[in-house]
Amino acid sequence: MFPADTVYGLACEPDSREAVHRLYRLKGRRPDKPAAVMFFDRALALAALPELSARTAGALTRLLPGAVTVLLPNPAGRFPLACTGDPDTLGLRVPRLEGPVAPLAGLRWPVLQSSANLAGEPAPRRLEDVSEPVRAGADLLLDGGELPGTPSTVVDLRRYADAGEWSIVRAGAVGPEQLAEALSSPAP
Repeated sequence: MFPADTVYGLACEPDSREAVHRLYRLKGRRPDKPAAVMFFDRALALAALPELSARTAGALTRLLPGAVTVLLPNPAGRFPLACTGDPDTLGLRVPRLEGPVAPLAGLRWPVLQSSANLAGEPAPRRLEDVSEPVRAGADLLLDGGELPGTPSTVVDLRRYADAGEWSIVRAGAVGPEQLAEALSSPAP
């Protein structure tokens, strides 16, 4: 369990079926519900997804790091365990790591991640807000103090490269005005 720039999260090796199933069981999450892959460095995320269009990569450069999860086209079928239910879509997150969570920026490997709450429950802003069964089931607990407590905004960029279209799937920490400003900027 770790602190991010929004809420506490659970993370595991994105290519380990056993670890992903364990994370889902711990949360009580439906196995067909996708998760996001989190990188702790934007350059590493962009390097891992070379098939992204220049337009989409430019948008990610303007949006990330930050409290945004982006839904991207996944033509290369990357991170299939994170894409259950929709293998053509990849959720990507790169948090802004400042203050007590800044040391996490040194992580060079992505993780499959989800908020550290039971499915359907509020996302935790403090370690003590995480339910006891979830805390007890985690291998490691990192306490970053009190976090903002608003989950990331989920933005669909699957049609952004071709049509410049985007939409908000889940309202969260980043507002529509800030997204519109970043996503209406010209392509690099």
